[in-house]
Amino acid sequence: MNNILSKRVLVLFSIVERGKGKKLMKYLKEQNIRMHYQCVGLGTAPTEIKDIFGIGSRDKDIIISLAAEEKVKEMMADFGNRFSSYSEYGGLMLVLKPDSMNRLAAEILNYGILEGEVQKGGTTMKNEYNHHLILIAVGQGYSEEVMETAKRAGATGGTVIRGRLADTEMMAEFVKDKIDEERELILIMASSKNSGKIMESVNEEFGLRTNARGVICSIPIEKAYKI
Repeated sequence: MNNILSKRVLVLFSIVERGKGKKLMKYLKEQNIRMHYQCVGLGTAPTEIKDIFGIGSRDKDIIISLAAEEKVKEMMADFGNRFSSYSEYGGLMLVLKPDSMNRLAAEILNYGILEGEVQKGGTTMKNEYNHHLILIAVGQGYSEEVMETAKRAGATGGTVIRGRLADTEMMAEFVKDKIDEERELILIMASSKNSGKIMESVNEEFGLRTNARGVICSIPIEKAYKI
């Protein structure tokens, strides 16, 4: 399958102080980065690591954002002017590059950047790593069905996190229907042998054109250790 769309999408994984997630999303929205999934976490980093990076309290807002690569680069160019030596949000932002994503979601994120209209299509896949982390965001109540489908396609298990879609208007505009804010995020680690089949199977039953309104992407894992 063609992989050009996934090369134009990045994932921002932000861990900030509890209560500052809304402020971060406001800033990201100003940068035309508008697809965010928000949940709550508990920081476990050692004190010395917190001191180095300026990470304060243990309670965290976790923001998972998907955006066109061009918009992320524009935002990063603004970092030098906006952020000083102290951490405004009390946390970290990781920029990750997925190597596959369901096509409709990728085209929505790149609307106005990619040429042509939004088209129907499946996932774009490029397996160059031994393992991938598959992120599946669906409406509340679909996680068990998603896992059943994923297991039939070769997944051995997964982790479900409750969160919410912070800005539903953009997605609703394209799917021509109301989008529920409440989301379930399913994280599945799979071998490169199975990841493509898992994504295709889940996208077919729970993609953006279904009632589950699923967004699916895959991020390559450099190394994984059983601890």
